[in-house]
Amino acid sequence: MSDIAYRDLSAYRYEVFVNRLGWPLDCPVGQELDQFDRADTEYVLARQDDGAICGCARLLPTDHPYLLGEVFPVLMHGQPLPSDASVWEVSRFATWASSASGPDGTDTDGDLMRTRLLARAVLDRAADLGAKRLITVSPYGMERLLRRVGVEARRSGPPVLWGGQLLIACWIDVQA
Repeated sequence: MSDIAYRDLSAYRYEVFVNRLGWPLDCPVGQELDQFDRADTEYVLARQDDGAICGCARLLPTDHPYLLGEVFPVLMHGQPLPSDASVWEVSRFATWASSASGPDGTDTDGDLMRTRLLARAVLDRAADLGAKRLITVSPYGMERLLRRVGVEARRSGPPVLWGGQLLIACWIDVQA
């Protein structure tokens, strides 16, 4: 990924996760990156016609450090943490388009279409990387949203309250 694309991704993630969702992330103002944004990290980006990012996802191999394994192992409820080159984690999944939002900041039909397209692109890229399954760390509502866009996600266990938010880990099978 070019330095410009990386900078744009960092600014987009800051806008989505810090400004819009209010996550209390330890990051510089205007940039959201963490220790899992490394050389072996894969990204899937969606762009608007004007080139602005309108969706992103991060893919991490579970045979290297990853978010669920390092920060949220409690979401597995005692099950073994994946550590296998055929299992990848998807995190920092977001779809939001600044130019597509209506006056109240919503664009439900467009958001759903962007989510469907980004989810498909993530599954395709994961298959290209040799992944057989994905594991997620997600807010509770993500499971339902994924089902709405045609992705079958299976929870690893009940939701866990973390930082005032219900979180879950979900398994997703990757079809070749």
